[in-house]
Amino acid sequence: MSSFAFGTYRVSDLNPLHIEALKEAIEGGIRLIDTSTNYMDGGAERAVGQVLESFDYGIREDVKIVSKYGYIQGSLLAEHKKNPFEDVVEFSETCYHSIAKTFLKEQLTRSLERLHVSKIDCYLIHNPEYYIYDALKKEVERDTMLDTMYARLYEAFTGLEEEVKEGRINSYGISSNSFSKPHNHPEFLPYEDLVTLAEDAAKEVGNTSHSFTTIELPINMLETEGLKCALWAKEQGLRVLVNRPLNAQKGELMYRLAEYDEPKNYYYALNELLEICDNDSLKNLHTLIQQMDTNKHKFGWIGDYDNFLYAQIIPHIKKSIENISEEVLETLLQYIDAFLVAYREMVAYECAKLTKTALKEEFSSCQEKMQICALKFLQAHQEIDYILVGMRKPSYVQEVLALKG
Repeated sequence: MSSFAFGTYRVSDLNPLHIEALKEAIEGGIRLIDTSTNYMDGGAERAVGQVLESFDYGIREDVKIVSKYGYIQGSLLAEHKKNPFEDVVEFSETCYHSIAKTFLKEQLTRSLERLHVSKIDCYLIHNPEYYIYDALKKEVERDTMLDTMYARLYEAFTGLEEEVKEGRINSYGISSNSFSKPHNHPEFLPYEDLVTLAEDAAKEVGNTSHSFTTIELPINMLETEGLKCALWAKEQGLRVLVNRPLNAQKGELMYRLAEYDEPKNYYYALNELLEICDNDSLKNLHTLIQQMDTNKHKFGWIGDYDNFLYAQIIPHIKKSIENISEEVLETLLQYIDAFLVAYREMVAYECAKLTKTALKEEFSSCQEKMQICALKFLQAHQEIDYILVGMRKPSYVQEVLALKG
């Protein structure tokens, strides 16, 4: 049966609830933590480092850390624009990517510093298929594209084998969304030759055997294509980590395979904020909050709301309060924050109702919460070693620990 691991996507060292959840997971027996250099601009790795320092040496040694490199975002993107990194794919205005050996070594140094460790158990190349996305956009011929992709991976593998030799990592691997694509999909990253590539890289570096041990990919109840890759990996003696167990795609739509209780404090937080905004100086904010309440059931999944929050709602709120005096602003922000927390919980609740209706056939035999059925589905697959679950609240940790057995 698969084990559970703590996924740190959107985990921050600045959020006490995240810190508490991570501590509770380790105390409950979770022994694998998955993180990345780009999660919360390094905040996830800092959170892991902070939490591990609170445990004694024996537990710290027992907890294995998997981290990843590749993304150039946030402060790292600003740094790149001043002093460019090597072999960079410019995917979008806010997301660049590199798997170059020089970038790997520098990012690993920073990971070790943030994690407060001298060695990481496993370091993964994070979604190397960004080169494929870029090549497809440029209409590069597929054979040429794959030759270049493998050349880039080989350089990265030699760098990772060097880090194994130097003792800064125990092993390495690849985390790729493209492993879960059908073989005939343009974005599919062929994986059958990766072990041979690792063997060649190990020979070049002078290691007696390769240290390519791990693959990570999305698999869930709605997206099962990746099970083919997982089966191949087990045949090769590799470890399989599964991400996105609850964030699933069907057709062009995304679904959160989880159910939530209706937040009891939502209408209290809503009415409190509307009352404090019921004046001419905050008329625009009052209108925005009313519109948000009216549309709370119209998001397809919680990710749609998160994107809308940062792209539309927060900029609108900032504009609405830019002329408010400081003595009023501090109190107002407390009401806004309380409302936004409750509103997200309400959106999640509404999305869950829509999801259960849309996926009633898939969950027809499910007698428990959707997230329990979705996780049990993955637990039943012997080719999966670890299921990465985002557990940013202690209550989520307890739900997962109850399944751990």
